Amino acid sequence: MNKLQVLVVEDDAPVRNLITTTLKAHEYKHIVAENGEEAILQASTCNPDVILLDLGLPDMDGVDVIKKIRTWSNLPIIVISARNEDSDKIEALDNGADDFLTKPFSVEELLARLRVTGRRLAMMQAGPEANEAVFTNGNLRVDYAAGCAFIGDEELHLTPNEYKLLCLLSHNVGKVLTHTYITQNIWGSSWDTDVASLRVYMANLRKKLESTPDSPHYIQTHIGVGYRMMKVE
Repeated sequence: MNKLQVLVVEDDAPVRNLITTTLKAHEYKHIVAENGEEAILQASTCNPDVILLDLGLPDMDGVDVIKKIRTWSNLPIIVISARNEDSDKIEALDNGADDFLTKPFSVEELLARLRVTGRRLAMMQAGPEANEAVFTNGNLRVDYAAGCAFIGDEELHLTPNEYKLLCLLSHNVGKVLTHTYITQNIWGSSWDTDVASLRVYMANLRKKLESTPDSPHYIQTHIGVGYRMMKVE
């Protein structure tokens, strides 16, 4: 049985029933909230492992729910919303959401996002000694202590900024990182010139990581939003 407990925050009954039925069928424990106030209460009292959050709630905007929860908790929040504008995704992610799934969504994609979240939580719960020294993902290996990275047995020749990008992405596997988040962490600012530089660095990093950069396995682009390192089995 899956041990994750999922808080489902959704006021639309058909969508809520689809999600909860899917969770039951795949043995996820779950609790339900139909508005923002109830979601905040459930998050603070029931200690869920992950939240599936609709943005269009009857009493408050879902982004405000994210902001309130982030004042005391870093638990994973996956937004599920009919809002599909880049600005909506960026606002949710920059305010603390970990992922964004647009309605209508496939059940398979929802389950995949939950599996990624489960793996990230398992790594965090294993303690820093389990993952601070060496990161592995498919053929990629990052030796944080030595400050170098490898594909298979071949060392990657990375610039300092490329290595910083790789480390930032690898510490957030499965999580969409916005352009603003990345540029602020790498350069300490988020000017348009920084975003332009980020695209150049990311393109160069992809060429070194991917055997076929046009069909990437490691770094996924979310157009207009940011980048995500995918978990490679």
